[in-house]
Amino acid sequence: MSFFSDIERELVVTARTPVAESVVALELRAPNGRPLPAWIPGAHIDLVLADGLVRQYSLCSSPDDRDAWRVAVLRDDDGRGGSVAAHDLRAGDRVRARGPRSGFGFETPRARERVCFIAGGIGITPILPMVRAAEAAGADWTLDYSVRTRAALPFADELAARGDRVRIHVSGEGGRADLSQIVVDAGDAPVWACGPERMLGALREATGPDARLHVEPFTTGNLPSAVRREPFDVEVMSSGQVLTVPADRSVLDVLEDNDVFVLSSCREGTCGTCETVVVDGEVDHRDRVLSEAERASSPVMMVCVSRAACPRIVLDL
Repeated sequence: MSFFSDIERELVVTARTPVAESVVALELRAPNGRPLPAWIPGAHIDLVLADGLVRQYSLCSSPDDRDAWRVAVLRDDDGRGGSVAAHDLRAGDRVRARGPRSGFGFETPRARERVCFIAGGIGITPILPMVRAAEAAGADWTLDYSVRTRAALPFADELAARGDRVRIHVSGEGGRADLSQIVVDAGDAPVWACGPERMLGALREATGPDARLHVEPFTTGNLPSAVRREPFDVEVMSSGQVLTVPADRSVLDVLEDNDVFVLSSCREGTCGTCETVVVDGEVDHRDRVLSEAERASSPVMMVCVSRAACPRIVLDL
């Protein structure tokens, strides 16, 4: 399940709460007090920060609370400045936000249905609302959550309150999660996971091209090598315009250079904002959004990173 909202709105930070080492939770509300748009577990919003920086943050509050959204921000002083700008927001500050959007929309299970959740680091944020929804539905769920240290564990009290359904793996204490065994124990149950690319890559290896694995990375990792290294043509269906994409530029770059508007955000293949329908041609999928099953069945591509695997593709633009 996925949905996208492109509306940008101004929000006010009404609370800023430290929840772990270098992690703060920000509560965001409409300045006029009106209800915020509905969302489903797994959704994220874009925060439009200083100097035009745009960063995606998963909503980790309750979808039932339309008065406020909550996100958690991990400060990365070695990053490109987005996390620092978001982390430094204070109560009373105003910030622009887009969304909510989701390509990681959780399908609420039935009572007693088995569901496996796996999270790493700040990847707990989209998983928390999923856990709450599974618990409310009476599902048979488990969560395996990996962190470096206990000081880096956000939302510790809420996780502890859920008892032995939550297994915390602290790598600094030698408690690494055995992902292969977790997948075996899950059987045929769906697996919902968010975390660093290394963790998600290990899960893909453990499950193979399995539709039961649903993942969302919070870092891009290295993009896979392009299937086709040569330039290729992109036809814009609405105008018939044909543009050539060189080997060292993205489809999105070339479209923007030629005044073809495509909504985009991360430009790294992780948020799904630039998803575009492919009318004709074969796609070399290089994103971190689509599952293997979606790549095989959905006629779409993320034009910020994915390329053509043939001499010409036609886009529904």
